Amino acid sequence: MSPDDTTDEDRTDVAEGGESIDVETEDGGEPVDVTVDDEGGVRERLEEEADRAVGEFDDRLVDLLAWVLDTETRARIYVNLRQYPHSTSDEIAEETGLYPSTVREALAELHEEGKVTRRKRESDGAGNNPYEYSAMAPSDLVSEIVDDVQEQLNTVFNLDSHLEERESDADEPVTITVEDASENDEE
Repeated sequence: MSPDDTTDEDRTDVAEGGESIDVETEDGGEPVDVTVDDEGGVRERLEEEADRAVGEFDDRLVDLLAWVLDTETRARIYVNLRQYPHSTSDEIAEETGLYPSTVREALAELHEEGKVTRRKRESDGAGNNPYEYSAMAPSDLVSEIVDDVQEQLNTVFNLDSHLEERESDADEPVTITVEDASENDEE
């Protein structure tokens, strides 16, 4: 029986005040009395599960980006900058739990490679204005690595001709095309 197929016996009875709920079991047995904590116990458990699911999603995303960006550290910094653009290295270190020196080193590399941009933070007071960083769009990041992946695939595809040092019919290059999904939506 699907959740939408309900009978009078399957309905949930809520006691006054919303504290007690009778839930019909799937095997047709006796209803189970579930007490809901008005202080947010159920809500807290649901929020914890949602946070856990987001955390697992983030971990899978970081693993994928670690392949693209060379290290997990750089991937975590990239994800953080996509979530919080215009962050300083100290803010990124605090958000990611990475050492500030590690963050500064990775940011310098990412900036040199053009994967992040930086600018001085504006402030009215006297003193040192730190750099704030922003990460390039994911579509631009993918576009940058496509050429490298395409070259590697062509090398594998033409392995026989490279090993035998002869021309073969398989010298046609592998071509990878990246399309922005938002461009397809407009058509």
